[in-house]
Amino acid sequence: MEKISVFLDDYRIPPAGYVLVETIDECLILLNNYEVDHLSLDHDLVSQTRNGYMLAQIMVDRNLYANRITIHSANSVGGKAMYNCFKEAQQDFRMPLSISVNLRPLPLHPYKSRMLGDNPN
Repeated sequence: MEKISVFLDDYRIPPAGYVLVETIDECLILLNNYEVDHLSLDHDLVSQTRNGYMLAQIMVDRNLYANRITIHSANSVGGKAMYNCFKEAQQDFRMPLSISVNLRPLPLHPYKSRMLGDNPN
């Protein structure tokens, strides 16, 4: 089975080498059909109800995992809920302990610092 890295987000550009998916349904298709090495997840998507937390719950219920999971959501409440969902599944032995789960929020709007000389004035 082909190994891929997946980036779930409807706003940000994925890192080089990642497959971009914008919905949890697209993500589930890849999780079902490929070996996912790294899965990077956002919480807030176009659908308010079909968000990253719902995906985390479905993944745990269906035993669909990646070798590594990163939650990159800037939504601190939603991101922590996703992280806790995976960690609780590991504590309950419903998800392998060998899967690395990390919470690393990414900013929505990258900015240039005036302190670093990026200001033209």
